[in-house]
Amino acid sequence: MGHHHDHHHHQHSNNIRLAFFLNLGFTILEIFGGIWTNSVAILSDALHDLGDSLSLGLAWYLDRKSHKGANEKYTFGYRRFSLLGALVNSIVLITGSIFIITEGVERILDPQASDALGMVLFAVIGVTVNGYAAWKVSSGKTLNEKVVSWHLLEDVLGWVAVLIVAIVLLFKEIHYLDPALSLLITLYVLWNVMKRLRETLHLFLQGVPSDIPLDEIKKKILAVANVQSLHHTHVWSLEGEHHVFTSHICLKEIDDFDQILQTKTAIKEILKTYPFSHYTLETELDHETCELLN
Repeated sequence: MGHHHDHHHHQHSNNIRLAFFLNLGFTILEIFGGIWTNSVAILSDALHDLGDSLSLGLAWYLDRKSHKGANEKYTFGYRRFSLLGALVNSIVLITGSIFIITEGVERILDPQASDALGMVLFAVIGVTVNGYAAWKVSSGKTLNEKVVSWHLLEDVLGWVAVLIVAIVLLFKEIHYLDPALSLLITLYVLWNVMKRLRETLHLFLQGVPSDIPLDEIKKKILAVANVQSLHHTHVWSLEGEHHVFTSHICLKEIDDFDQILQTKTAIKEILKTYPFSHYTLETELDHETCELLN
């Protein structure tokens, strides 16, 4: 099991690394291309890709860090670091999007001609490079990888749009097409980033993860033979994938120690069916009062 997981993680860290280097190299190329073709879509995309490269680099770094084991400093390990990556990424994307929107509006008000043939050439390279990177990262499970694949998918969409506009411009001089399109894509992206940001903040504030039906779990535990009640039940997530469960269980009608063990085993069997990477159960007998209860 451990070996297989390591292999999977190694794979996905490599995917993020590959996406980072592709993106960075491409961003540099793009800055020159944007200046050469005088296309606001390509230039604003270059800035946006620069933001992507920074966040991809950060995602790669945090991803490597998040798989270090637990130590005295971080007893849960470093998984939560990848959540930080997702948060920074979202902020970078929002900032970039605001820039692109203002730039696009200016160009609609004051149209300029751009080199359509150069744009076609760049758009084809753009679709290919970003498409390949997005495909490599798209199988990711962590929130961090999801944010990264959004970044890349968004770039692919951006380039498809640039390609369509450039082909139209080859035949017809409609200057506002270029900026109008960048506005549409940016708004679509912004909408998705906001949703993801809500999810990230929910996990940061230790909200119950969306894939954990807490009421259902409580009902199942209460249905175990010697369980009287439970309190101090807490569920939170490290980074959207690995969750933690803790609870105090009040027992009833316990005659010997074996019954306590049986009850605990029964509860753990229930918890095993959910994606918890840690669970802690404290059992209390009915004649003991839990100091925390009052």
